[in-house]
Formats: sequence, C-alpha cells, structure tokens
Amino acid sequence: MSAKIELAEVDKRFAGGVEAVQALSIAIEPGQFVSLLGPSGCGKSTVLRLVAGLERPTAGQVRVDGLAVGTREAAISYVFQDPTLMPWASAEDNVALPLRIKRIARAPAREQARQALAGVGLADRARALPAQLSGGMKMRVSIARALITRPDALLLDEPFAALDEITRHRLNDELLALWAEQGPTALFVTHSVFEAVYLSQRVLVMSGQPGRLVADLTVDLPYPRAAVLRLQPQFLQHCRRVTDALERDRLPAGAGRP
Repeated sequence: MSAKIELAEVDKRFAGGVEAVQALSIAIEPGQFVSLLGPSGCGKSTVLRLVAGLERPTAGQVRVDGLAVGTREAAISYVFQDPTLMPWASAEDNVALPLRIKRIARAPAREQARQALAGVGLADRARALPAQLSGGMKMRVSIARALITRPDALLLDEPFAALDEITRHRLNDELLALWAEQGPTALFVTHSVFEAVYLSQRVLVMSGQPGRLVADLTVDLPYPRAAVLRLQPQFLQHCRRVTDALERDRLPAGAGRP
C-alpha cells in the first residue's frame, strides 16, 4: 500500500542555523492513527507544519498521496494545541468556517456545523460563544471544525495538553470514535506515553534536537479501545517499550539501563 504521508530524508533548518529535524524518514499508510512522541524541542510540531505545507524542508521530500506538498491542494485539517476559535463567533459559526471559506451557503453550512457539534456532544451549545465554553468544550469545537470537511489527513498538535486528566481521557475516546467513523489518516503529537499508546496503531519516537526517528513501534491492541485498557498488562507493556525508547535516546553513548 502506498503511503498517505511520507517524509523522505527531511532536514529542516531555521534562520540562525537551528536544525529542527535531521534525515527524518516516515511513511504513514492511509487510515492509520500514528502518534509522534519525543522531548520538547525535538521537532514534532515542525513535522506537522511540514506535512501541512506551512513550512518547507531544507532538504528531502515531504509528500502526501505521492505528490510533493505544495504542488496541489491536499485535504488536510490541522488541530492546534490552542483551539484558535474566533471569540466573537458562536460555536456553530466557528465550526462552519471551513465550509464558508469553500463558499458553501450560510444555511447548509450552519446545518452541517450543528451536526458536527452533535457528533462531539455539543448539540446544546451551538449558539454559545467561546468565552462561555470550558477548555474541553472549546477543543471539541476545534475538532468538529477540523473534521467538518471530512479530510483525508488529520494533524493534531498536542490538542489535549492543557486539559485535566479526566477530560483528556474522555476526549481521547471521542477522537477515536470520530476517527473510526470518518477514517482519516491521523498524525498526533503528544508528550504523553500513555496517550500515544492508547490512541495509536504506531508510536514514532523522536530524539532530542535535531529531531531524528529513533523508534517506530507497533501498538497491536484491538479497536475499539475503552478506559479499562489502561489497566491491562498488554497496555502497560507497550507503554514500557515506548518509555524504554525515550530513555535509550537520553543515555550517553555506550551506557545502558541499570
């Protein structure tokens, strides 16, 4: 199967000589849910921005559907760590924005937005302004907005990092349900080993700056996944494998774990 998202020997250097990623090669198949994990500053967000076409590689190739990013418009949606909602607009109008940009008439756009909000459990908050929503609700609105166009690829940059653990777990489940329903290729950035394992079919572990791929780990746990999975030995074994990969990268050359 050909890759949906592919980075081939990608380097990215910023002004001043900062090297964010180095010789990075990743291939993600259509419909996969993949998490990108690594220390702060290792280039995880840079990878998302490269895939979205918001940054250009210094060297190497970034391709979506086999074509270089930027050569054609790709059906990609991006969820940022901050919900980035328009504060003056209702939840409904925030979600409808991508459709309005595509010149879909206001009435059908709002109807689709109401359906998308219902899909994230916010049917009764369609007319609420962002200031009237909790942090978890704002992120639900952001996810509904990202998915309203039914994108082929969904990029998520630590969307739940600022939320409490209970809300974070609930939104993990809701995100997996939406992914199962729509089937986009998902690339999810997180600092949480437990979140990465719970959500993903693969966990890609990156080194410290410059970011390099140091492990590509399969998570062979069946879907649908439920909260009880976090207590099961198989889940904890996968978490240990991911943690070991992170720790190996931090050890000096030649050192081993005690």
